[in-house]
Amino acid sequence: MNIFTRKSWSPYVVGTLIGVLSWATFYTVDKPLGASTTFVRVAGLLEQAVVPQHVADNAYFAKTKLKIDWQMMLVLGVMIGAWFSSRLSGGGIVERVPELWRERFGESRPLRYAAAVLGGVLLLYGARLAGGCTSGHGMSGSLQLAASGWTFFMAVFAAGIATAFTLYGKVRNHV
Repeated sequence: MNIFTRKSWSPYVVGTLIGVLSWATFYTVDKPLGASTTFVRVAGLLEQAVVPQHVADNAYFAKTKLKIDWQMMLVLGVMIGAWFSSRLSGGGIVERVPELWRERFGESRPLRYAAAVLGGVLLLYGARLAGGCTSGHGMSGSLQLAASGWTFFMAVFAAGIATAFTLYGKVRNHV
């Protein structure tokens, strides 16, 4: 079977490949993997097209230059790769309102989409507040055996479990 047409890959293989990618990133650009700065830079580039003076006066953008760099290409590559993977594996099923969500909150697509956008905004805000995202702190930090990376992972799992129980409570077993 062609590896690119599989619906899922071994987590051991994927974890190993992420580790190799991390090594390659450190070797070639001497920086850890990360993605959250890309979203801020894209927002800044869009804002610069509309209100350039505001961007010029922004202290953060003075420090974090607005540019298209390797990290932005990584994020773009992840999106393109996910699209290709979906097409090649035949896994492009669109589920507008997942069953678990439907059982707890009902059929409303706008509510589901609003919750997804709010969750994404909160995650990005938290990533910027923490000075890095899951890939920056979690993967790159833990690969470097940094205490902050391991602390981040523990906090993510604890918060994820608490949030899941708070939002969904105990629901029937999905098989």
